[in-house]
Amino acid sequence: MSRPGLPRWVSHLIVALLLFQASCARLPGRAGNRRMIVLGVDGMDALPNLDRLRQQGSFQRLATTIPPQSPVAWSTVITGMDPGGHGIYDFVHRDPATRMPFSSMAETAEPGRSLTIGPFVFPLTGGQVRSLRRGRAFWQILAEDGVPGTIVRMPANFPPAESKARSLAGMGTPDMRGTFGTFTYFTGDPQEQTRQVPGGRIVRVNVSNYQVELPIDGPVNTFRKERPRASCPLVVHLDPSEPVARLDIGETQVLLKEGEWSGWQRAEFPLIPGLRQASGIFRVYLRGVRPVFRLYVSPVNIDPEDPELPISTPSPYSRELARAVGLFYTQGIAEDTAAVRAGVLSHEEFLAQSRLVMMESLRLFQYELEHFETGLLFHYFSSIDQNSHILWEKYDGELLEIYRAIDRAVGRAREKMGEDGTLLVLSDHGFSSFRRAVHLNTWLLRENFLALDEPQNTGNEELFAHVDWSRTQAYALGLNGLYLNLAGREPGGIVLPGPQSDDLERRLTERLLEFRDPETGDAVVGEVYSPRKLFHGSSLEQAPDLIVGYERGYRASWQTALGAVPAAVIENNTEAWIGDHCIAAKYVPGVLFANRKARLADPQLYDVTVTILKEFGISPAGGMIGRPIY
Repeated sequence: MSRPGLPRWVSHLIVALLLFQASCARLPGRAGNRRMIVLGVDGMDALPNLDRLRQQGSFQRLATTIPPQSPVAWSTVITGMDPGGHGIYDFVHRDPATRMPFSSMAETAEPGRSLTIGPFVFPLTGGQVRSLRRGRAFWQILAEDGVPGTIVRMPANFPPAESKARSLAGMGTPDMRGTFGTFTYFTGDPQEQTRQVPGGRIVRVNVSNYQVELPIDGPVNTFRKERPRASCPLVVHLDPSEPVARLDIGETQVLLKEGEWSGWQRAEFPLIPGLRQASGIFRVYLRGVRPVFRLYVSPVNIDPEDPELPISTPSPYSRELARAVGLFYTQGIAEDTAAVRAGVLSHEEFLAQSRLVMMESLRLFQYELEHFETGLLFHYFSSIDQNSHILWEKYDGELLEIYRAIDRAVGRAREKMGEDGTLLVLSDHGFSSFRRAVHLNTWLLRENFLALDEPQNTGNEELFAHVDWSRTQAYALGLNGLYLNLAGREPGGIVLPGPQSDDLERRLTERLLEFRDPETGDAVVGEVYSPRKLFHGSSLEQAPDLIVGYERGYRASWQTALGAVPAAVIENNTEAWIGDHCIAAKYVPGVLFANRKARLADPQLYDVTVTILKEFGISPAGGMIGRPIY
């Protein structure tokens, strides 16, 4: 499986890791082994042409999920099921009744009953945050059998699965605005306009007498009938001659130089005067004082010392961590790739922000490693994945620095484990370049599977603004999903279930596999998958009708993910986001390292789950489809 063009330094790194594995390989431990460390390293890749080294150590390619998206893959690790069992198919799903997208991982339900007094609304029954993932988490099963577990930042685990295990939620945890992360960039540039950008807001402000007051927005105030967004003031005082500013946040004052990051600041958002407030934390980066004032404010994170939403089990666990190692990002995807995509943070500034995330993650890991004695410790590292999106194949040295930091963490885990226990290091998928953006809805339009109200109404408007559903057979939403406009399921659907829908799926598959880039003649799609033929289980109601696996170098455009129909079919990717993995699964397998020799030659992600349970003498739960690897 040759992969030309991958960075040479990754080869050297994999060689070193394999030599390490060879040096500490051992025979399988006895049944009932009670010590296990699992490190989940999102996006860590491997290289071809390493057969000799593979024979020396326990290194394997680890087949990823279809599609190879992190929420899908880690849900498989959590449950031991494929998407047909756990029901997660993308970052976003769609409501077939409205065709509108929503987060695939969790939903919030409003209180069932409330009491209104004047402008305030008081809930009489509690609201609820509910995970949309099905199946039982492996640490729930371990806990029921008396095996202690600590699960740090597992993706697709918000709200955290209820169990006796200590757990901290990971990817899917929102910020205080209820989004995956919304930064704010305040600027005094008179040429700039206040506007929304993907993942953030750019706000034009006026500086008067070297001072400006900025609103830090927090949660929607559900205690008020009009449901305004709560905010707290941040007052910035600019030095008249030096590149320095003083920030006043409540009673706290912070002095920053131009080009300096603050530590975590606490924001208190008033909800009911004198009775109820919500706490959040944020960082600021003073990008410029003169000639133009520029200030980046991170998404306001849930305060781990006083969480407004459930982020850990037991609930005091996040407070314990914060008091032991300091405040930390609780937002599920903490590296602010949206800010660098928008040009709000430069390449170097993004790297500085992502290093803050990595150092916090390493502090959490070190704290738990020092306290680990028996049972299971799982820790998730996001840094390789999120930085690879920005650095892949272009900034090798900077990505190597991140690999080395994670490698040192692996070394600390190996030292802690010694010869008494099992150490696994796995990634959920690999990486590829993202050179060409595919507007899949536009392709459907050109192939007469989708229609617009007027032919000229192509553009970046989202949510199918100009789609004529009475003449549309299929539409795309999310990063890999393709849906039929099915009668009886979608409103105004025109495709009849049965032979007509089967024929349409067949024609779509054939045409997609014939799809060629008009500029290069290269194939655009490598695989087309049918979830109902491929997956196990009954959680298929949110499944796309087809899953599109793109060829290397291609990926669904950002516009496709939210239902836009631009004019061009394919465009060059000109954004800072240059690496990706939402392509055909065969091109981006994950990797698996262990201090044990493997029995399986072709491990899958769901095999990891069964392997963890077997390590503690526990049989797979109902619905799990994996096999023991060792």
